[in-house]
Amino acid sequence: ALTRRFQRYVDAVSNPATAPGKKDDAETWRLLPDLLIIDGGKGQLGIAVEVLTAFHLLEQVPVVGLAKQEEEIFIPGRPHSVLLPRRSQALFLVQRVRDEAHRFAITANRQQRIKKGVVSQLEGVPGIGPNKRKALLNAFDKNIDAIRAASIEDLTKVPGITPKLAQAIKATLGG
Repeated sequence: ALTRRFQRYVDAVSNPATAPGKKDDAETWRLLPDLLIIDGGKGQLGIAVEVLTAFHLLEQVPVVGLAKQEEEIFIPGRPHSVLLPRRSQALFLVQRVRDEAHRFAITANRQQRIKKGVVSQLEGVPGIGPNKRKALLNAFDKNIDAIRAASIEDLTKVPGITPKLAQAIKATLGG
């Protein structure tokens, strides 16, 4: 994830015309974080330092690691961790940042798994390739249950879906 993030930064800065995504995205990728907080202890922090070093950004991006066990903050080059007072607002802020990062990652991962599940079910239908799969998903708002519940007549309204293929969809997905 860090390699992808900083590669996008390098790409956006060195060649704005080929930066990924929309124009607004290119501008966003040109910004470096004010602080990079790594979820994990010394090992994960070491990997982050390696990535920043590889992109020649270690001096530009401050980085720390946050180990959950004791809520220790590790700083590169320091032998001992920093322990913030248990009831300090600084500790609460760092914990909230970490918890939000976890929530974001879990939500994104869940959405990917759901999407793969829908796609993989359609892959099991003989005669459904990428284009027809995409057409079906678009026609039924990416809802496999809606595809499953659709009548043969509704399925044949989708470009490329013949009555024979619609019967194969019904037979494979049930419904």
